[in-house]
Amino acid sequence: MEKNWWKGKVAYQIYPKSFNDSNNDGVGDLKGITEKLDYLQDLGIDILWLSPVYKSPFVDQGYDIADYYAIDPIFGTMDDMDELIMEAKKRGISIIMDLVINHCSDQHEWFQKALADPNGEYAEYFYFVESENGVPNNWRSYFGGSVWDKVPGTNKYYLHSFHKAQPDLNWQNPVVREKLFNMVNWWLEKGIAGFRVDAIMNIKKDLSWSSLPSDGEEDGLVTVDEVLAYAQPIEPFLTELKEKTFDRYNAFTVGEVFDETGDELQFLIGENGMFSSIFDFRPILLDRKGKRWYTFEQSSANALKETIYKTHKLTDSIGILSTIIENHDEARGATRFIPAEDISDTSKKALATLQILRKGIPFIYQGQEIGMENQTFDTIQEYDDINTINEYHVAISDGLTDEDALHAVQKYSRDNARTPMQWTDQEYFGFSQVKPWLLSSHPNRQINVASQINDATSVLSYYKKLTALYRHALYGESIRSGVFRPVYESVDHLIAYERVGDRRVQVLINFSNQEQRITLEEAYTELLVNNLESINQGGLELYLEPYQALVLGY
Repeated sequence: MEKNWWKGKVAYQIYPKSFNDSNNDGVGDLKGITEKLDYLQDLGIDILWLSPVYKSPFVDQGYDIADYYAIDPIFGTMDDMDELIMEAKKRGISIIMDLVINHCSDQHEWFQKALADPNGEYAEYFYFVESENGVPNNWRSYFGGSVWDKVPGTNKYYLHSFHKAQPDLNWQNPVVREKLFNMVNWWLEKGIAGFRVDAIMNIKKDLSWSSLPSDGEEDGLVTVDEVLAYAQPIEPFLTELKEKTFDRYNAFTVGEVFDETGDELQFLIGENGMFSSIFDFRPILLDRKGKRWYTFEQSSANALKETIYKTHKLTDSIGILSTIIENHDEARGATRFIPAEDISDTSKKALATLQILRKGIPFIYQGQEIGMENQTFDTIQEYDDINTINEYHVAISDGLTDEDALHAVQKYSRDNARTPMQWTDQEYFGFSQVKPWLLSSHPNRQINVASQINDATSVLSYYKKLTALYRHALYGESIRSGVFRPVYESVDHLIAYERVGDRRVQVLINFSNQEQRITLEEAYTELLVNNLESINQGGLELYLEPYQALVLGY
């Protein structure tokens, strides 16, 4: 592949368990994805990111990998994977996979051999730390509780930044690194185009294993992400990974990185950066007013606008961001960003306009393009996600009622994005003929592909209009690579920007439930997109209806 082939592309994320079930066992699979490639091509997708399909016990839904070289039987076979790669290429779609190399599954043969001989070679593949007086320190895992679990029959503890079934791999060990690099290259040789790189900043460690002051929670622990500030430099590891794998194949890589600074951006996505791109999580992080889900609050339109403007000012001279409003780890974007009373097809289209036309690589998450919203689960027992269950129990232990704890997890649970793709309004949504592995008891059946695919006014049709702009004969270059420039910054609740290249494209979004009046600086040449059927304009005076979004060509 050519270098930087991925610039100006549109990407789509698939959560394979919940996309399309071809063999009617209640679980999505690789053949099910292949069946829907024409749908994805019609949507305007260039890059397809698959969440993990490797062999796994699914303690954390595939992010606990037991064999990096095998497809889990619930998804099909390696032949199915080869067919998917081949058929996608025929349609101009490149496949990228999830690369989970901070940790593996406790069922991986390396860890099983380490447990069998805690003083042997394979123990060095992980972090086995001797401690006579209990756990080595007060670090808290991302899923709650200590990062340490005891190695049976010893005074040693093994490190797991996430679930105890996800032991951290020892990147200090050159043998481990080389085996991981060989695996990455094996997949690239097979024909995938790159990787979304999971939790990668966690591979660096504070090898002193020192305790830190508690972050104020009753358990006396400190979240492991705060420990990263004291960790060893990550640069040597990522440089070696890039040089020995990604660079050899011109692979597209997008890193899962949070809270990056300006200096880190240069290293991560600069001219010689470690990754092609990283995700822009800043809009999603806006509602995190505290450490727990029950403390989160919905952000305002003005806060969203400020964050996006600041992000582009910080980033655009350095490298390319990948934009999202939702993914498999987050609640649905429509529910997160739009006040409940304002959720409608119009406001969903406004949110889509905001994301898709920003500078960067837009990632659409399955179901986002039809406007899927958060799901309703009546009891905690209906949830599958381990993080949701932990947040619920933390809320209860902090004194919340069952009703309030459920309300908090209902809004932010990862399961909101993991229920089946809604292809039709049938009992199981056209996803399967049998009960799916995860199912809300109160789904909104009106939101489905079948009802929208031939409706020119639907959310799905609107997404197609937005992605088509990337291929527009006059304005496509500006959308794909043009400069991002904020406009009308002082207008309350108006999120507005230009994309400037060979031509100029202006994006105006009234992200509120009140009419907005603005005065254009000059007359536009062409109305490219309007999420409503009409436009209220007198000369240069423009009256934007609630949640109206306009894309103007100059």
